[in-house]
Amino acid sequence: MIRPSVLLFALLISAPALYRYVLDEVDIGEVLIRFLIAVPIAAILLAGLRFVTAGYGRAGEPGTRVQPTPDPSISDTP
Repeated sequence: MIRPSVLLFALLISAPALYRYVLDEVDIGEVLIRFLIAVPIAAILLAGLRFVTAGYGRAGEPGTRVQPTPDPSISDTP
């Protein structure tokens, strides 16, 4: 199923053709073809964006507690 965000982004991509249709410079067939071409392109771009941002905001597992110990090879006195 196509996500609504993909359709909205495809509409944004094909907006110049829609504007040219409003100005009566192109016919509706060309506008629809450009929109149909924009849908898979928008789906691929948004899938890539979702893949890149998938890990952000997730709470990771808590780390292991470690008791700090002084290193015997380092001394405080010169």
